[in-house]
Amino acid sequence: MVKDPLLSGKPGIVEFVQVPAMTYLAIEGQGAPGDAAYRLAVGALYPLAYGARFAGKVRGIDEKVGPLEGLWWADDMTAFLSGRREDWRWRMMIRAPSWLDEVAFQGLRVAARQKKAMDSARIAALDQVALTTLDEGACVQALHVGPYADEGPLIQRMHAEAAARGRALRGRHHEIYLSDPARVAPERLKTILRQPVT
Repeated sequence: MVKDPLLSGKPGIVEFVQVPAMTYLAIEGQGAPGDAAYRLAVGALYPLAYGARFAGKVRGIDEKVGPLEGLWWADDMTAFLSGRREDWRWRMMIRAPSWLDEVAFQGLRVAARQKKAMDSARIAALDQVALTTLDEGACVQALHVGPYADEGPLIQRMHAEAAARGRALRGRHHEIYLSDPARVAPERLKTILRQPVT
């Protein structure tokens, strides 16, 4: 299998990359990562992502389910510096397979709802997932290895290197979670940090 260069890199090395437009299964919310609303939202993405994978296999297309990704922002960006996690806003995403269109996506949602009994909160979360395109273009990115709470210095270095090249930050901070925190020790977690720039 060919390694995706946008999902790799040497730890701590800041790179400038061109990211093509990509389509995602996505859901938005607000609050701390790991709180009940966040877990419910992320839990709504996986039945659709795996449903799409199996539906693709029936069509003769075998595309693996990609990693969980997140866009992060706040109405007042000092929320990230002050630790006001309840003010954090996010869009959690999993890349959609290349063949998936809106009609097929709606069929996956119906199938997911029928597959097992769901309470009203899970149904509501499933209904909030949308098929959306993200076109980031020019970005600065780096691979962080370690706990999520330790990303700050590398993010600051990414921003500084962008400024040194005359690039302004734009859009939302993007993280791609290459490791499962339930299976990997915090010091070994791998996360792609990405920031669109001008």
